[in-house]
Amino acid sequence: MKIDVRSCLDVAIPAALEAGRAIMAVYESAACTVELKSDNSPLTCADKASHDVIMRFLKETPYPVLSEEGRSIPYAERREWNPFWIVDPLDGTKEFIKRNGEFTVNIALVQDAVPVCGVIFVPVTGLLYFGAQDLGSFRIEMAGEYPGLDAVLASSTRLPQSCDRTDYVIMGSRSHGSPEMEEFVAKARIEHAQVELVPAGSSLKICRVAEGSADVYPRLGPTMEWDTAAGHAIAKFAGKGLTCWEIGAELAYNKENLLNPWFVVR
Repeated sequence: MKIDVRSCLDVAIPAALEAGRAIMAVYESAACTVELKSDNSPLTCADKASHDVIMRFLKETPYPVLSEEGRSIPYAERREWNPFWIVDPLDGTKEFIKRNGEFTVNIALVQDAVPVCGVIFVPVTGLLYFGAQDLGSFRIEMAGEYPGLDAVLASSTRLPQSCDRTDYVIMGSRSHGSPEMEEFVAKARIEHAQVELVPAGSSLKICRVAEGSADVYPRLGPTMEWDTAAGHAIAKFAGKGLTCWEIGAELAYNKENLLNPWFVVR
């Protein structure tokens, strides 16, 4: 089945923008409750508010939704989903709690185990990244209401951008370091004259590689499918690759175990 990715973006982009506004309403207020999920990761009222907004938009489409806040759907049911939406209503909850602004809204559509379009919105900065099959990947600062895809495309910057720099930039997790990551950086310092390690939260790390402001993002630790699907699409349609660390194959989605293997974006 051929997906109309433009129509999908016309749903996913305004969903992400409105979800971002819901998150910011919580972010700018004094009251925000924090719970612990079964894996001891945090869940806030902003996650829930964003999830509700996104579901309101996506339920108008014919595709089912796999969300971080709906992870309990049995594999026997979702393995038949093709295509389907995969959503992280608030990627970077730890960054939200720390109030450093490095959190995003992630929405992607997956077909045949790979993303065919993806949207990432950064609520604090108003920066929107999106990408789709046969369209490419783009970045734009969004303020106000969604004017439609044609208007957004006319004002967007196509990714990757040309970057005049000589240093080798590695994106790293702000909240999840590891000895393997330290080893990766040490090896890069041998291979490159000038290496910069840039920490960041959420899917921003993938976006930085997609836009060309960074060279590589090795994720040598656990992530879930909803953490990567939207960024995967944006990187892929910007001409970058998101591949499994050990075997080099493209990362696949809707696995029985939703935990991703280690991967690298470059």
